[in-house]
Amino acid sequence: MNNAKTFAALVADALSHIQELMPWDVEAMQASHPDLLIVDVREADEYDAAHIKDSLHVPRGILEASCDWGYSDTIPALALARDKPVVLVCRSGNRTALAALTLQLLGYQQVYSMKTGVRGWNDYELPLFNRAGEPVDVDWAETELNPPTRPEQMQAKV
Repeated sequence: MNNAKTFAALVADALSHIQELMPWDVEAMQASHPDLLIVDVREADEYDAAHIKDSLHVPRGILEASCDWGYSDTIPALALARDKPVVLVCRSGNRTALAALTLQLLGYQQVYSMKTGVRGWNDYELPLFNRAGEPVDVDWAETELNPPTRPEQMQAKV
């Protein structure tokens, strides 16, 4: 019997175990919690194109090692944040649902996934910045954050 799950099923399962915040909640939390750590788990090209100011870039692929001491991927600010509020962001909120569950397993006490991700942040017209620290145009980001699904990425009809 095949017990394999789809990506959507993994995310749905993770969502039942984590806390989510909307972009406007994260904006408010930034103002009220100066120690808030926003961690962007997207790939480098995604982060470089448009990210939340002062967010920490930690690609999903190295998240676990970045959280712990003694690895070449260790990121001290993240390893020290187990008792601080940590908000995880990705493009849509799916990768961060899985990442939030992982951080909880690693002992993080106040971890949140930002629902709707950077797309939602942009939809709410909160500022995004590129690699050079320059503001990103909202309309440009809308297109960049919503790439189309190519035909070869769709399941073949049988």
